[in-house]
Amino acid sequence: MDVDIEGIIQCIKQGDENGVQMQLQQFNKEYAQCFFFDADERERRRQRKLEEFRKNKVRDFADSDSDNDDFEQEDRGLILRQNLAVIIVRFMRTGVKHSLLKVSLHSLRILTRDKKILGHLVTDSTLLTLAKLAGLTTNDASEEGNDPDSDFYDNIIASLAEAKLLQGRAEEDGGEGEAMDPNEEFPVADEDSKSITSGGDLDSNSWFGSHRTSINEMHRGSIHQKVLERGRRDRRESKMEEEGEEEEHGEEALRKEAMKVLCNVVYNSTWAQERFSALRLLSGLIECLSSSVSWSCPSSVQFYELRLMFLITALRPELSAQLQQEGGVPILTAALESCLEVQWKEQYECVLQPAAPPISLEASQRIVEILKILFNITYSIHKQEPNEDDAALYRHLVAILRLCLMRKCVMPEDTDELQGHTVNLLTALPLQCLNVLLTVPLEPESKQSLGVNMDCVHTLLMFMERRLEAGDRVKEKLTPILNLLTESCRAHRETRLYIRKHILPPLRDVSHRPEEGDTVKSRLVRLMTHLDTDLKHCAADLLFVLCKENVRRFVKYTGYGNAAGLLATRGLLGGQGAISEAQYSSDSDSDTEEYRQVKDRINPVTGRVEAAQSNPMEGMTEEEKEEEAKRLIMLFNKLSKENIIQPMGVDEEGKLVPMKGLEEAKSESDNEAESDKED
Repeated sequence: MDVDIEGIIQCIKQGDENGVQMQLQQFNKEYAQCFFFDADERERRRQRKLEEFRKNKVRDFADSDSDNDDFEQEDRGLILRQNLAVIIVRFMRTGVKHSLLKVSLHSLRILTRDKKILGHLVTDSTLLTLAKLAGLTTNDASEEGNDPDSDFYDNIIASLAEAKLLQGRAEEDGGEGEAMDPNEEFPVADEDSKSITSGGDLDSNSWFGSHRTSINEMHRGSIHQKVLERGRRDRRESKMEEEGEEEEHGEEALRKEAMKVLCNVVYNSTWAQERFSALRLLSGLIECLSSSVSWSCPSSVQFYELRLMFLITALRPELSAQLQQEGGVPILTAALESCLEVQWKEQYECVLQPAAPPISLEASQRIVEILKILFNITYSIHKQEPNEDDAALYRHLVAILRLCLMRKCVMPEDTDELQGHTVNLLTALPLQCLNVLLTVPLEPESKQSLGVNMDCVHTLLMFMERRLEAGDRVKEKLTPILNLLTESCRAHRETRLYIRKHILPPLRDVSHRPEEGDTVKSRLVRLMTHLDTDLKHCAADLLFVLCKENVRRFVKYTGYGNAAGLLATRGLLGGQGAISEAQYSSDSDSDTEEYRQVKDRINPVTGRVEAAQSNPMEGMTEEEKEEEAKRLIMLFNKLSKENIIQPMGVDEEGKLVPMKGLEEAKSESDNEAESDKED
């Protein structure tokens, strides 16, 4: 990374804003697509070496210090980025012209993609400066920027020169000192260490008192910034950015750039998350979002307001609680209603026009962010009993979520994403409020069950089938929809009957195992033996509820081998009925004529008709059979003593227990019975 920081500083000191703008624009152009600086720099060097090799057909001898040399180059790039970020923040406080301020924010956005530079950059002054530019606060960050301090920039130049001198000495020494691990994350000041060393708020001046020392100590320091998972570039955001970059001007463009920088900083810095909470910037963000909801044409900044709100509510639980307490649900519900341009037919029924155009790319993007925020602030209320006002609010929200399920987006993958986040939110809301999904009057083309509209349920079924067919990230993608359908089937007879007809139709062909095939039932049965415990229990629970939690019926459709896991967990291996709060109807499970004809030949463990097997003891005398039985017992005893297997039995509660424990329990019960008789 070749950034002429000294040239930028000279332009600033001379008041040459055009020179600063030209250099920052060059930086922005070169690194616009750079998201992971060290990796990208390493890849560029690798490509250069490859091109040189192809040109010269000679590979230079790579000594043992080659990796260390690469790491030292990364060190220099990191130092330059850290200093450039601090200079830009300082410079923005001097009241620069609008176009230069936008370019500076763009440069800062690129730099803040790298969490390693944030250790020195993130201070209360910086956060307040960005928050003011983003429109979250009107407070001035600091007065320090109003009077440019030449010493500040001189110290920057001096620290860079000193670091360069140390680097040259290290190269002259030939690497005699202790080499650093090139794979180790480069040390910067830890956010938590700031509060210990400074005892409070840090601004650029207070930080810079020790700046020169910290820069030079980077080559031997050991404090690490906290690491968060790497993000990924949003393809839709990138497309919108490319289309609208040249059209946006004025205050809105500045707010948008500042909001992007805040998103990067909050995502990459735990210290920034803590200070965001301490500085009470959420209140300003809520106010901005509330005012933008009423606009007939939402600004492009609204997406980044929502993205920032999602990040802070996901990363800081206290901010999630604060948002809920400050009316986050009605505000976000209104924003969702605005994005979908909802028209109301009844109190809890939205107008759904079959010929309505698909949801636009921009609107779907905002809707997804709203759904994610709503999930963050409502996921803990699922089991709670809402009061009358809250119940009305949640039913109003569910009516809008029905529209999210039924509407289409421009791209099929966007529709799938929208439905996925809608399902996630539905699982977080109180179950008694979800009946709104079924109270819509029947239309001529509606799916129905016992006179109840099943269009929404059918959409959920189709969504589950697509997720089952996809087969990737199955736990993340399937557990929400499986849980939602299970709870809905347990609560609503009409839903259970409709879903059962699609997943568990009457048995006819039992020549194959239940898990064989490409039907929805087969895929769900395969999940019942999945390695992930949560996923297999979700799949088994859905099928068990569809069987009205009847053990015999459950084994009939899935096979005892597949059903054993759920039965063991619930203590139903003895065949006793399940204890459930759900009230199921008394409708019978009538067998088909094809099933009745082969019922006696079905293997209950595999759930299919097995081919006739020859008797392995055919032709053996009684003595030979007895000897074979003794031999098998001896083998089992040997395996048990060597702890290779553990014989298990079913206790009175229907749960698996070791045979020794079962014998002890029986002897205790016998002793208690005898003592009762004596009494």
